[in-house]
Parts: sequence; C-alpha cells; structure tokens
Amino acid sequence: MDVLFLSPGFPSEIPEFVRGLSTVGARVWGVGAEPVGTLPQTARRHLHAYLQVPSLLDELDTVARIRRWLGGRQMDRVEALTEYQVVLAARLREALGVSGMSVDQAETFRDKEKMKQVLDRAGIRTPRHMRATTVGEVRDAAERIGYPLIVKPIDGAGSAHTFRCNDGKELEVAIAGTRQVPHVSVEEFVDGEEFTFDTLTSKGQIQYHNIAWYRPRPLIARTNEWISPQVIALRDVTQPHLAGGVAMGQKVIDALGFQDGFTHMEWYRKANGEVVFGEIGARPPGARQVDQMNYACDFDSFVGWAEIVCAGRMTQPWQRTYNVATVFKRAHGQGRIVAIAGLAGLRRDFGQHIVWENLLPVGAQRRNWLQTLLSDGFLVLRHPELAKTVEMADRIGRELKLYAR
Repeated sequence: MDVLFLSPGFPSEIPEFVRGLSTVGARVWGVGAEPVGTLPQTARRHLHAYLQVPSLLDELDTVARIRRWLGGRQMDRVEALTEYQVVLAARLREALGVSGMSVDQAETFRDKEKMKQVLDRAGIRTPRHMRATTVGEVRDAAERIGYPLIVKPIDGAGSAHTFRCNDGKELEVAIAGTRQVPHVSVEEFVDGEEFTFDTLTSKGQIQYHNIAWYRPRPLIARTNEWISPQVIALRDVTQPHLAGGVAMGQKVIDALGFQDGFTHMEWYRKANGEVVFGEIGARPPGARQVDQMNYACDFDSFVGWAEIVCAGRMTQPWQRTYNVATVFKRAHGQGRIVAIAGLAGLRRDFGQHIVWENLLPVGAQRRNWLQTLLSDGFLVLRHPELAKTVEMADRIGRELKLYAR
C-alpha cells in the first residue's frame, strides 16, 4: 500500500505515525516544507520517499508539485494528522482520485461555526455561538449571547488566540488580540470541567476511545504562567459522570460522517451534570497525549491507527490498566535553563511510577509558554488508582522547579 503523508516530521509525535505505517507494510511518501536532512531520524528511517515543498499552506502550489512528483503513480491513501493540513489532504484526495474524507467534510471539521451548525441540526448541545468577520459583528454577537463569552478563531487549533471576556472592556482586548484573524467565533462561555473524547475509528465505528481530564481547563492554563498544567488519561472511562460525554462523542462522529482514523473531541461537564460539546478535530490529540494512551493500555496506538488506515481494522489487544498523568513545567525567569530543583526527591518517592522524563536540560533556551503546551518539558507518571495519580501529579506541580536566567 502507498500512503501519501503530509508533514511527516512535525509536531514531535508525528514521526511515530510514519513508523506505524511502515510497521504494517505501507510505503510512506512524505511531503513537507523542511529539508529531508532536518527530519527526525524516526521519520527518515521509515519514509519510502520525500518531497520538499516551499509551503504546505499554499495548497494549489503543493497539489501541483505533488502531482508532478508522483508522475501518475497511484496512491492508496492520503493522510494528514495536523489541524492545518486536513483540508489540503482532502484536496489531494480529490486531485489524485483517492478515497477518504472529502473537502466539504474537512472544511466542516476546520470551520468551528460550520461544525457547530451541523451538530445543532443533529440535536447536540453546543455553546450558543455566532460567526463574526468585523468588529461590529463581534460586538453584536456579544450583545446577543451575553457575558461571559469566548472569542476564538474559526479555524484555530487548541486554545491559541482564545479569549474569555467577562465584560465589554475585556471584549475590546479580545478584538485587539484577534485583529489579524479574518473570521472568529463568538460563543457562550461554558463553566465546567473539561475533558477529551479521543477515538480510533474504522468505517465510522469506534474501535478504541480515551478520555483525558484537563487540570485546570486549557484556557486557564494558557493565561497563567505559574500553573503547571496537567492532562490525565483516565483508566475508568465507565464512570457515570463521563457517560454523557461518551454518548455525545459517538453522536458527533455520526453527525459529521467521520470514517477512518483518529478524532480528538473536547467537551464540558457543568456542575449540574449537563454535557456540552466543545470542538472536534479529525486528527489525534497533541501534546504527546497519544503516548499517554499507550502508557495507559500498554499497546501501540500509532500502529493501531496505521492498521485502520491500511487494513480497516485494529488487531492489537489492549487493556486499561493505568491512569496516566502528564505534568507540564514552565521555568521561572527568562533565558536559558540554569537549574532544575526537586527532581531527585520525586524520583526517590515515585520512581517506579514515572515512565517518561522530558525536561529541557540545563543550558537549553526556555520555550515560549504561550505558544506550546509542552512548555519547558514534562513528566509522565502512571498508577492504577486515580487518587494516587492526582496526588503524585500535584506534588510534581508544586515541587519540581526549573529556573532560567
């Protein structure tokens, strides 16, 4: 099987999907903007061929270059696992005569207003929402929806350029912060806990699902540098308070007509038990959450995804054994990392439960915490009991410190 794969080297977990395809016997034809020599070794090792293009954002040029490169060679699949290439992949399927998600479906996943309109018609509870393209329309939408509310890009990813507004003054800050965004969604702020519903789906049927709990919800974590955000993949996904989210997730996939691959949905549970849809992507979750699934169930979901793409089924056995917490750390200060404190004690107390340490080393330039949830690194731990997992994650948040100068 020949698979055309967009952006095989970025973000950091994507090369593992290339490995998954190669593992199940596919020839992977990679296309990206980076020189082949700069791709991670895992990607290079498992690619059959690679085409460098000037920019994946220039869809017409990229499609033309790929058609010339392939020279009439038929592809069996076209895959893209990052938010910004979902529509490009659909255009390539159309141009190359490959089955899979259509341009219209892809645009529905990318356009949050169009997405919510489809789900509204399906009877799924979404936040009250309006599309806005001018400052006047943003203010009018705010008046109709009422405060508190959220202003965010129609086709954004994660919580980037997302603003909570409690009043007109904060709305003006949001307007200024999204001035370069051509289309925004103005929507009701839903006060509640935030979870994910992530699936591996084949022919529209969910083969595996994961629920992760955000502590705190991403919008809060994105606006307070001192917070060490946590994402916890839950072992027990049958808990009664999660049932509404699971049922909603299947309805969302049905309404949007999703067929094969990964989906990543975010949803809210209000204090009164009401379940509200957030958004969904036709892609896996980022911030190494796919690795969390592997640690939780002791299987290889990168290969599981590849099996679905190439053969329409996932054959690996898996069992939910652990809760898995990832704790992201942000250094104190600016510049380069000069010290890491508290790690030795945490290793001593939790060593058998810490499964992955991925902190920036001393001497490394700290990252811009506003641009990446990975921040200045993270620790991943797992434990069968949720209370113990939370206790350990909270201690890491308090005691592990990185300093920059």
